[in-house]
Amino acid sequence: MTTPFHRGLRHLALRVMDLPRSRRFYEQVLGMQVVWEPDPENVYFSSGVDNFALHQISKHELDSYDSSKTQLLDHMGVILESPQAVDRMYHEMVSSIESLGGRITKKPKLHRDGSYSFYFSDPDGNVIQALYEPTISGLMWVNSKG
Repeated sequence: MTTPFHRGLRHLALRVMDLPRSRRFYEQVLGMQVVWEPDPENVYFSSGVDNFALHQISKHELDSYDSSKTQLLDHMGVILESPQAVDRMYHEMVSSIESLGGRITKKPKLHRDGSYSFYFSDPDGNVIQALYEPTISGLMWVNSKG
């Protein structure tokens, strides 16, 4: 097993049917704190050690939503320590990911909130974001193996 480039699965993004309702739920039940709300369709939270996003399903999708055919998980993410670490991971994955059944879905990009990331998918199409997130990327976690 190789040493991971990332600092853990500390980012999750869910598609929701009623953003205000879901926002209240995660604020009141899990105590999540809003760290960024770029527009009425998206809100980003943190508990202090993670990054959690809610994305409103579009009106068009909502009208035809069928839970038996559509998944609400938008993507999960691994946190990296710096934008340079994101670039290193991207460049190392480009040549090998397809042989493992995955693919790069979006190239590295700087986002409006100062985060930096790229996206890739696993063999089943689950999307993973390799993410530098300024609020939590610098945090250090204890290795559970000792």
